[in-house]
Amino acid sequence: MSPPDRPDVAEAAQAGDIDLPSLLESVESAILGGPRRYTPAEVSERAGLDRDEARGLWRALGFPTVGDDEVMFNDADVEALRGMATLAQYGFADELLRLAVARLFGQTFSRLASYQGQLLLEEIGRHPELLSSGDRLIELVEEVTPRLERLQGYAWRRQLAAYLARMAAQGPEEFGAATAPVSIGFADMSGFTSLTRKATEMELRELLDCFESMSTEVVGDHGGRIVKTIGDEVLFQLDDAGEAALVALELLERAEADDRLPDLRAGLAYGPVVSRLGDVYGSTVNIASRLTSLSRPGWILVDREMHDQLVGDSRFHLKSRRPESVRGFSHLHPWRLRRAER
Repeated sequence: MSPPDRPDVAEAAQAGDIDLPSLLESVESAILGGPRRYTPAEVSERAGLDRDEARGLWRALGFPTVGDDEVMFNDADVEALRGMATLAQYGFADELLRLAVARLFGQTFSRLASYQGQLLLEEIGRHPELLSSGDRLIELVEEVTPRLERLQGYAWRRQLAAYLARMAAQGPEEFGAATAPVSIGFADMSGFTSLTRKATEMELRELLDCFESMSTEVVGDHGGRIVKTIGDEVLFQLDDAGEAALVALELLERAEADDRLPDLRAGLAYGPVVSRLGDVYGSTVNIASRLTSLSRPGWILVDREMHDQLVGDSRFHLKSRRPESVRGFSHLHPWRLRRAER
């Protein structure tokens, strides 16, 4: 990959002789719906929330501690804290649970906001005239922000509806069961560490975007969900073991056919998991992760339970491998999964 030209926002600002801090302050006001007005004590008092809990929520969202005299908040912050306080009426009476929800939101939207912020800076770099007239940039932000907000709200509602549909599909016996057996898979890019030493920042971003886009498409096509991506690795979940096996096979095949991606390796396990705040935990998840670390580029390894779910399925070929001891598991017995020859 050859490094593309990357526009520099600082150069664009200097070329236009712009007061960048003042402009960004105006942009912040446009995003947040108003200027900063309140100190931490004032925003807590107006929201009717205990100062310590308000401080804890701010930290849980991923923001640094704010000095008592700093004017950091506006009316939108007041409304958000009031909304968090009213959640106690709907089953969120435990402060620790409210903090966990805030932490989840902070982690989820921090990544999303970073990506969107990068896109905005690149747009400014490509069109420095946006800086020459601050009104044009603010107008752009005011037009785009509500559209993104509506799209994010739509995606959240659709994801929530899809989750409830998956739960309903389990039947009344398993509905809402935290430990229902599922298929868990990991796939990661081989040699990613060495790639990071050679590639530019833009090249790495394009590589990760390509990997995440392809993974999301493949997992979605088979009725699964992406639990999370962790750099060069994706964690996915499906109810059906056969569909999970097809996902892993297709991920490896599509990566092999794409010159932009290195070879992938994958691990699959089947069993109960504990779901909390959108993530999954337990031995099944750990086994899938360990199998991925044991796998070679272009390979898929599955555990005994996944093997038992797939054995006899004419679409797959399973070959026993030598048991190995890995962290947390002694004599872990893997099988290599491939498509059956036709």
